[in-house]
Amino acid sequence: MYKTVQGDTWDIISKKMYGTEKFMTRLMQANPDIAEVVVFPAGVQIETPEITVPAETLQGLPPWKTRRSDD
Repeated sequence: MYKTVQGDTWDIISKKMYGTEKFMTRLMQANPDIAEVVVFPAGVQIETPEITVPAETLQGLPPWKTRRSDD
């Protein structure tokens, strides 16, 4: 679960949660009731599906951003 901050968008949430924007479609599919929202206000609860992020996606990220969902 992710709680939005003012100005979050699907790609920003994907980047924060998974280290890449590639999973924004998966996030939208997991949240069909709010999938049409473009820019979020603060405090919206977003369902974040468990996604295994390939290690090569995490290369070059700082240590606190490299925690994978299967760790």
